[in-house]
Amino acid sequence: MWFAFAQAAVYNAVEGITGDYALYDWHAKAPKGASPEAAAAVAAHDVLRYYFGGNATIAANLDAALANSLANIPVGVPKDQGKRYGARAAQRLIELRANDGRFAPITFDTPVVPGVWRPTPTALLPFLDPWLSQVTPFMLDSDSQFRPGPPPAMDSALYTQEFNEVRDYGSNLPVGALGQSRTQAQTDTGLYFSRDIGAGPYQAGLRDLASRHHLNISDSARMFAAVDMSLADTIFAVWDTKYLYGKWRPITAIREADTDNNPDTAPVTGWTPLIPTPNYPDYVSGLSGVTGALSQSLARLNMFDLIVTSPVGTTRHYTDPVAMRTDVVDARVWDGIHFRSADVAGAAIGVDVANWAVDHYFAPTK
Repeated sequence: MWFAFAQAAVYNAVEGITGDYALYDWHAKAPKGASPEAAAAVAAHDVLRYYFGGNATIAANLDAALANSLANIPVGVPKDQGKRYGARAAQRLIELRANDGRFAPITFDTPVVPGVWRPTPTALLPFLDPWLSQVTPFMLDSDSQFRPGPPPAMDSALYTQEFNEVRDYGSNLPVGALGQSRTQAQTDTGLYFSRDIGAGPYQAGLRDLASRHHLNISDSARMFAAVDMSLADTIFAVWDTKYLYGKWRPITAIREADTDNNPDTAPVTGWTPLIPTPNYPDYVSGLSGVTGALSQSLARLNMFDLIVTSPVGTTRHYTDPVAMRTDVVDARVWDGIHFRSADVAGAAIGVDVANWAVDHYFAPTK
C-alpha cells in the first residue's frame, strides 16, 4: 500500500513536467523546464516523511537520501522549480488519501462455526488488519467491484477435490514420505513463492526491469505507479473478499474435517502445512492477487520481463505473465496454506484490477 502512495506522487511530479502521460487526479501545471528528477525525489521524500517521519531514524534516512539524490542535479532554476513542483505533488497525494479508511477500528466478529476462519496454529494470531477491506481504493469504484462469488460449499465435490489436493500436496512432510505427494520441483516452487516475496522482492524486480530496459524517467514513473497502485487496490479488493466470506484455512479444515458435514473428508490430526499459515482467511489469496496485478499491469504496458529473487534465495525469470500466475496458484496449494479456488479467484481479481487501471489511467497524452 505504501509503495502506491509514494509512486502516485512521483508519477504526478514527473508526468506534470514531461507531459507524456495523463496525471492521476490532479491538474496542476508545472513550470516549463522544471527538473523531473528533482520533482520525483522531493515527491517521494515528502510523502514518506509525512507518513513515517515520526520515527527519528527513518526521518534522518529519508532526509539523507533526498540530499544524495538532489546532489546529482545541477544547481539552478530547473532544480528549484522541480523541487517546488514535487512538493506540490506530494501534498496533493496526501490530501487525496486523507480519511481513506486506514486503521479504522474494524474487527472480524463472524461466529466460529465449521467453515469459518479462526486463528490458526502455531501463532494463533487475530485477523491481520481487517480495515484493509474498507479502505478507499486508488482507482476502482469500490473495493467490491471485482468481488467473486463464494468459495465452494463444504459439501460439494469441488470442495472435496480441493481438500484432498492440499492435504496430499501441501503438508510439511518430506518429499517421498507416506501421505506426501508433492515432488521436489513442486516444493521448490512452493518455497519460491513464500509469503514475503510480494513486497521487497517484487519491488526489486521492478527496479531491475527499469534498469535493464533503460526506461527514461517518464516511462519508469508510469510503470511503478501503474503496478504499485494496482497492487494496492488488489489488496483492498482481496481483503474485502476475505472479510466477507471468512473461509477457514486448510490447516483448520483438515484437522477438523469431522465437523464439516462432508462424508468424503476425514480429519488428519496434527496436519501441518509446508509454510506457516498467515493470520487471515483463505478466500481469496493475497499473493495470487498481487501477482496477478503485477503480471497483468506489466503485460498491458508491454513491459513484462521480470527477474525476481525470492526470500529463499532462488531467482526466476518470467517472460510470460500467465506462466507466473500459474506458478503462484500452484505454489500456494503446495505450500499448504490455500485451497486452489482461493488462488484462482485471487489471481483473477489482480488481473481485473490491472486491466481496469490501465484502461482508465496512465494514458499517453500524445
